[in-house]
Amino acid sequence: MSTAKAVRAAIGKLPRGKPFTAARFLQHGTRGAVDRTLSRLAAEGEIQRLAHGVFVRPRTSRFVGTVAPDIHEVVEAIARSNGETVQIHGAEAARRFRLTTQVPTAPVVHTSASSRTITIGSVAVRMVHTSNRRRLQFAGEATGAALSALWYLGKDNVTPETVATIEAALGPAEFEKLRSADMPAWMRKAFAGAAREPAHG
Repeated sequence: MSTAKAVRAAIGKLPRGKPFTAARFLQHGTRGAVDRTLSRLAAEGEIQRLAHGVFVRPRTSRFVGTVAPDIHEVVEAIARSNGETVQIHGAEAARRFRLTTQVPTAPVVHTSASSRTITIGSVAVRMVHTSNRRRLQFAGEATGAALSALWYLGKDNVTPETVATIEAALGPAEFEKLRSADMPAWMRKAFAGAAREPAHG
């Protein structure tokens, strides 16, 4: 089977709306042949180019037309392809857990690789190198997002109430995983305080 046919067949089995990179098709041919096939499919409208080397089978809605994938899904696809670890930025994580009402002005993620800016559609995403491995624990999971939010809020703003809010959002299993994380003493202290507080209701 030719590279073009093999790549087309493989793409036909992928879920719509989930980003993928060219790297996943390299078993079907050379990088050049794969890239040419993907460019042809993008020109035909079979797939949509999201960023350099990142594509998606378009998912459509009768209400809004083409539904764009979440920015973080695209970033994670790029990270998997590069073998790097990425974590949602603490500011966005804190907003998702309703620990702050501030909305980040532009998407930022922590990465184990070098700092850089990638363009996804019309959005510039800053990828900031983080050497502290503790900030990258449970990357891509709700537990990791909670940890990122706690690091972002910092020693003076993380209280037992903050921990209780996260616990309610995560549920028991994910919260136990969070408690097992390698965290600094100040964060551990807030968890101990939350455990001592009497249950309400």
